[in-house]
Amino acid sequence: MTASAENLPIKFPTLPLIDQGLLDRAWVEAARQGAEYESGEREALLARIKRLLQEQDAVLVAHYYTSDDLQQLAEETGGYVADSLEMARFGNEHPASTLIVAGVRFMGETAKILNPEKRVLMPDIEATCSLDLECPVDLFTDFCDAHPDYTSVVYANTSAAVKARADWVVTSGIALPIIKYLAGRNEKVLWAPDRHLGSYVQRESRVEMLIWPGSCVVHEQFKAEGIRTLKKKYPNAQILVHPESPEEVVALADVVGSTTGLIKATLNPEVQEFIVATEPGIFYKMRQASPSKTFLEAPTGGLGGSCQSCLRCPWMAMNGLRNLAQVLVSGANEITIDEDIRQKSLIPIQRMMDFARKQQIALKDRGNA
Repeated sequence: MTASAENLPIKFPTLPLIDQGLLDRAWVEAARQGAEYESGEREALLARIKRLLQEQDAVLVAHYYTSDDLQQLAEETGGYVADSLEMARFGNEHPASTLIVAGVRFMGETAKILNPEKRVLMPDIEATCSLDLECPVDLFTDFCDAHPDYTSVVYANTSAAVKARADWVVTSGIALPIIKYLAGRNEKVLWAPDRHLGSYVQRESRVEMLIWPGSCVVHEQFKAEGIRTLKKKYPNAQILVHPESPEEVVALADVVGSTTGLIKATLNPEVQEFIVATEPGIFYKMRQASPSKTFLEAPTGGLGGSCQSCLRCPWMAMNGLRNLAQVLVSGANEITIDEDIRQKSLIPIQRMMDFARKQQIALKDRGNA
């Protein structure tokens, strides 16, 4: 049974409010990076970045939720487009001495955890994640200390400091097998930070869990009513949902899966239309794999079915060609992690990777947010 304030004498932490100024700054920078290019600007930026990547022995890894330009550039320059763990693992296997991580802060940290000898830069080091912000290490540590008989499992969308305090780190694709494994050992689970993903895993595993009350600002906004309305317009469309979405949205899904899992689902030759409830940056890979198919953004409004009611992650949108070029020139925005924290955070990540290897689970085929 999921623990809650109603059925257990447990005091869940009061999460810090996401600073509106931080959000405003993200949207301003996202608008600047996404502004229309002047004549010849895009081509000049691409040529400059490609030259700088070679000169600085650097490789670009980009998350599925970044812009089409960044994903395409990563592929064209020998980089990689993937989820956060696979971005870090690719960097570990690539000989480049510098990793450019186009994504959000915890992804840069994960890359540094697995690649301590390499320089890790980000187009904008202020690009963060609501799940990370809503799980500060002091509150998480206090909550773990208050429940020492629980095994702490954290989603990859957390800071290095939180990972260092956890027993396990999981991606969305491997979370359920690991939770079932812990259940087989009669372990109780303290889960953080995404309450929707935690609830989904709990429903599927029936494991006793204390679930942190955080959520993703993107997936939290999807509404079942709006998806039902859109489904009426496209009755043959399959509904693809990331498990960070609310329960009523997950209940409508034909496929519930990680970022990588949703991309794979679109390869189904019998389906030509998809309603996709996750960050629309994923459409680059979906359209690349299936250019003739139709991909619709799941609406966030109750009744709306247009893209005007859909939401994007402002922090992912802070990554662009303009600031990527700047960081290659300046060397700014380098990710650094205290070595003690890095070594401690590596333990639960390695535990997950060892589990995947023993269970013959391909993390790159399961992925995370």
